[in-house]
Amino acid sequence: MYKRVRLKDTVEVPPKHLADVSPQLVKRLLQDKLEGQMDENVGSVVSVTEVHDIGDGAVLPNRPGVYYEAEFDAVTFDPKMQEVVDGEVVEVVNFGAFVGIGPVDGLLHVSQISDEYLAYDEENQQLASRDSNRVLSVGDSVRARIVTKSIDERNPRDSKIGLTAKQPGLGKHGWLEEERQRREAQAGD
Repeated sequence: MYKRVRLKDTVEVPPKHLADVSPQLVKRLLQDKLEGQMDENVGSVVSVTEVHDIGDGAVLPNRPGVYYEAEFDAVTFDPKMQEVVDGEVVEVVNFGAFVGIGPVDGLLHVSQISDEYLAYDEENQQLASRDSNRVLSVGDSVRARIVTKSIDERNPRDSKIGLTAKQPGLGKHGWLEEERQRREAQAGD
């Protein structure tokens, strides 16, 4: 999911900064340019961490800045299909829950949370089962598996990640703990 990668990219240094083209300046310019952007090869750039090499500058016709190719390290986020992820419920809606998994949210559709029927409680922003009294609310920790992924490189925030929590070992952390305690009690009998 998270990776540290070595990348190369070109950055424009504005004329007012040409007297001090330093790794710190190039790092800041790369952060402004790349952080939050999506690349199909490496995923979403979370952070530019260190600049290793700055090439010779190039001037382009009718452009005020000087362009430098830089080699740098970055931390990226690239969710993989079938990967099991832990996240926090950030929003509950009538059709499911949005779970924060790194810099993006995944949708845990109501049909993928439990085999039980879950009713939406708009007033309390939660999904609740009438049978087992289980409740899923904003702030709950959840373990889920990525089952669909549609990455939008132009608008990374519009990327869609579908999650499921219906398999054994997946679901709200509190429910998983209850299940573990129940199994231990049965094994002790």
